[in-house]
Amino acid sequence: MFTANARARRVASLLLAALLCLAAACSQQSANNSEPTPVLSEAPTTTFPMPPVSSDGSNVAIAWTLADGTRANLAEQRGKVLVLDMYATWCEPCRQSIPHLIGLHERYEAKGLSLVGLNVGGPDDRVKVAGFAAEFHISYPLGFPDRSLTDLFLSDDKSIPQTFVFDREGRLIKRYIGYDQSMPGQLEELIKSELVSGSK
Repeated sequence: MFTANARARRVASLLLAALLCLAAACSQQSANNSEPTPVLSEAPTTTFPMPPVSSDGSNVAIAWTLADGTRANLAEQRGKVLVLDMYATWCEPCRQSIPHLIGLHERYEAKGLSLVGLNVGGPDDRVKVAGFAAEFHISYPLGFPDRSLTDLFLSDDKSIPQTFVFDREGRLIKRYIGYDQSMPGQLEELIKSELVSGSK
């Protein structure tokens, strides 16, 4: 009788422990689902190979729609240094990066820089873009990437912000993932270098 009671208590203890582990796992999964897109603490040196824009415009699939409804694509940017910044209005590191991007746009647009912010925050975030632009006094164009663009550029890592730099020939020469205080300086040096080398 004592052995049966001890066995019953042991089974009950094991069941209770299993239930507690399951509850903890569910709680952790729920917490992870509510967190914003993860952002790296540093911007790694990452390149993303891509063929140059062809003269016949066959790269037109890499396209986006601007906030005013105008369509744009990579081929149209040939001859400029293009920066595509993928952001969401709720992403805190994205918000921290905005003043630096505005400064870059103001300093280098006349020298051949084209900077476009592309919202990847989801359908609910799209309606907030106009207010976001007004809040930060954003001077560069904002838009929404085509699905084919995000499928290509964010297929291996969906963290934001992500910033892509293309040379004047349409080649993707640099990809920054995440944002930290060193990133603005690195991005500016790269833009300046490309503007100078591309103008020769």
